[in-house]
Amino acid sequence: MPRRFIPALAVAASLATVSCSESAPDLPNILWITVEDMSPNLGALGDAYALTPNIDRLASESVRYTNAFATAPVCSPSRSTLITGVYATSLGTQRLRSRFPIPAMIKGCPSSLRAAGYYTTNNVKTDYNTADEARLIEESWDESSETAHWRGRAEGQPFFAIFNDMTTHQSRSMSWSYEEFQEKVQSRLTPEEIHDPDQAPVPPYYPDTPVVRKTIARYYDCVTAMDKNVGRILAELEEDGLAGDTIVFFYSDHGAGLPRGKRVLYDSGTHVPLLIRVPEKYQHLAPAAPGETVDRLVSFVDFPPTLLSLLGLEIPEYMQGTPFLGAAAGEPREYVFGARDRIDEAYDLARSVRDREYLYIRTYMPHLSYNQPSAYPDTADISKEIERLATAGRLKGPQLAYAGPRRPREELYAVQEDPLQLENLVYSDEHQEALSRMRRELESWIRRTHDVGFLPEADAWARLDGHATPWDLARDPEAYPQERITAAAAMVGREDALEDQADLLADPDAAVRYWAAVGLAASARAPEKSREALHTALGDSSAVVRIAAAGALARHARLAVAAEPGPGGGPEGAAAPAPADDTEPEPDGQADLDAALAVLEKELAGEDLDAALLACRTLELLGERARPAARAMRSAAARFEDVEGDQSLFIRFSTSAFLSRLGR
Repeated sequence: MPRRFIPALAVAASLATVSCSESAPDLPNILWITVEDMSPNLGALGDAYALTPNIDRLASESVRYTNAFATAPVCSPSRSTLITGVYATSLGTQRLRSRFPIPAMIKGCPSSLRAAGYYTTNNVKTDYNTADEARLIEESWDESSETAHWRGRAEGQPFFAIFNDMTTHQSRSMSWSYEEFQEKVQSRLTPEEIHDPDQAPVPPYYPDTPVVRKTIARYYDCVTAMDKNVGRILAELEEDGLAGDTIVFFYSDHGAGLPRGKRVLYDSGTHVPLLIRVPEKYQHLAPAAPGETVDRLVSFVDFPPTLLSLLGLEIPEYMQGTPFLGAAAGEPREYVFGARDRIDEAYDLARSVRDREYLYIRTYMPHLSYNQPSAYPDTADISKEIERLATAGRLKGPQLAYAGPRRPREELYAVQEDPLQLENLVYSDEHQEALSRMRRELESWIRRTHDVGFLPEADAWARLDGHATPWDLARDPEAYPQERITAAAAMVGREDALEDQADLLADPDAAVRYWAAVGLAASARAPEKSREALHTALGDSSAVVRIAAAGALARHARLAVAAEPGPGGGPEGAAAPAPADDTEPEPDGQADLDAALAVLEKELAGEDLDAALLACRTLELLGERARPAARAMRSAAARFEDVEGDQSLFIRFSTSAFLSRLGR
């Protein structure tokens, strides 16, 4: 979509001449109130259990967007997009957390406002998910701190201010102890404002138990406490006489921080509330009257160009979104897209596309449960409850679809009739045309946005030799043969692809070989050709291929004693591989396992932390089969005990979970 310069407007002319000392009453201030880990659970949006009087009042004065979506179901990748106007999958910032650099030409969007004379503040969270975070902060904000406020500006200077509220964050809504939640959150509520668990709305994908009800009520308590904070910010705007000059955005960074919310590409993970209050003097910029709803599809990637469009500023060509307000507002988009990748120590790769009728999700690791183990969320009582009932075989239907051992390669939901996404229509004859269309749209988006998520992290770093950033790398077809790599990834979960995957283990490209090994790991069986190819791949030149091949070989090793089921029903969150018939276990099964574990232990002890984390997680998910590696896992835990950095933290998460599960 070609955009270079927006036609000159009166507001743009004012911006060109504004100084810190003169008044510019025709320039709108912009206030973004960002909350965390919250779906559209507001009274004004039809949630009868929610108690949100301040936001409801704001909603009555705002345009309500009913189809606003995050680009990822987790914070850091979403924030990367919100600050740059670029999909995280295009930048290499799609994993939580990322250390990849981004091009110097890609600026923090608020820097354009600063250059035009605006005072810009951020209170307080950044979390932009890149090695260039410090640069983005420096160029974007006049102040970014716990005390940052529009009140620090010069008299008459227009402002752009963000207030980030963490009251609804997963830590508060489910991960803290209940006592800490009561002390730091619930204590701010009156007895009448505390939600009754007996009245909690329990969606059908949760088991209806007291623990689940208590957690849902706790989440809504967090929402009410957050509402008080929003009321305070809006009151300060009124006190300063600025409400009539300020366009206010209210939204959350992704869906609810509860199981099957945060971390998944269902609407429960990506659908967010969006309210935009436009003062009377700027009503010509509003798409509807106050209190009305707009069903236009809106994505986070649209927010930065929309901000610039509202102010008549140039929109950089690299931005990938479509402005939905202001002079440069484009035609409504037909689709929004989402991406799920590694979050903490939990590896995954899934992509989604949604329009007003359907949601299509494509997962490239279907052998991993939606509920695969993850140290931080697993501390929550509700997570333990779901896992307990799953292990006991007491979940069914949509509960088991979330917490079961595997998930479908493809999912298609009719979102109007099935807003909770409970009935997968992939095999419905009457929906095949829609399925084909959504497949094509997703594949096209992956290609045209140069999605670099199909490169494992250690491999991506290796390929950067000669390329400054993943953005640059992705535009070099020789360095990143995207179509061949994504084609190999698309084979994962296909039982008819085993022979081709064995052949692909000899492919010249390391990422193709990696996905071939992942596909063999995901299979329910391992023919002799696959086993031989995996043995050869243990000596591959790429660490990620060695690790993936070792994981596959270990999973399929035919032992005299079958592996105990791991979390979510089996090793790597899948059913434990079993012999295809009733013959005796192969005598070399133990040799396969020993060879695989030796490779994983060596990579775990290596200097490449991305490879070490992948090896660590592979051992963790092998469960009982990896018991001989307990000493190596203890050594890794000790090695990284006092080492700072995200990868070190995630290795500690993984080693701790492994050793705890084995009683070590």
